[in-house]
Amino acid sequence: SGNYYNQGEIRKKELEQSCCVLGIPASDVTVIDHRDLPDNPAVEWDTQLLATLVLKHIEAKNISLVVTFDAGGVSGHANHVSLHTAVRYRVCTLLWVPPWGCRVLVLESVNLFRKYISFLDVLISCLLPRDALFILTEEETEQAKRAMRCHRSQLLWFRQLYLLFSRYLVVNSLRLL
Repeated sequence: SGNYYNQGEIRKKELEQSCCVLGIPASDVTVIDHRDLPDNPAVEWDTQLLATLVLKHIEAKNISLVVTFDAGGVSGHANHVSLHTAVRYRVCTLLWVPPWGCRVLVLESVNLFRKYISFLDVLISCLLPRDALFILTEEETEQAKRAMRCHRSQLLWFRQLYLLFSRYLVVNSLRLL
């Protein structure tokens, strides 16, 4: 629930506001508040537990495409890495083959230089191998920034820099898992 600084309720509301900006209805937002999955950048979550919870959500919502972090978790956050591990675990154990037919794309983690060169990374990303490349329009980038700004409790100085310079608000390269 994002309760690392005892702000779980605030962060849940911020997530709903952010999703609203992106056109995602609150009914499609699921917040998992599980005592064994604490929001903590240093804690790796239990792979089987997380994989089971993710699979239940996929089945309940009849999801056909999952987009998640790669093994680097984009920022190295242990919880992000754990999510990738759990999703990979389920794919590798063949639980996301028909009848579900769910495909998984993982967001590429890039080095610090590429992470903060904004739109200039489009040129690099176009030249490198990937399975999918999303380049946002100026309007989509502004929408993403508005959605990020909804997370007021998390907008520390370095996230303000992220809003200004991150390539992830302009270009995202993904690979099939």
